[in-house]
Amino acid sequence: METSFERIAKNLTGKPAKYSRFVRFNKHKLQPHDLRFRRCIRCGRSEAHIGVHGLNYCRECFREVAKDLGFKKYGKEV
Repeated sequence: METSFERIAKNLTGKPAKYSRFVRFNKHKLQPHDLRFRRCIRCGRSEAHIGVHGLNYCRECFREVAKDLGFKKYGKEV
């Protein structure tokens, strides 16, 4: 299913001046709260994102690379 943006853009492909102006002012800009904006830099997931201190990992990738990053687990030894 195509969006209204795609439908209008397809109609304007024969008119390059109008098409470029339409794309410039109507394309979607990623907002800081968008799920597509916050993604894991390792696997690309947007769920369970850890963005504290610029880490940008999902929780699963963070558990795998935490020791390499210098994090230590305090408490009971498992």
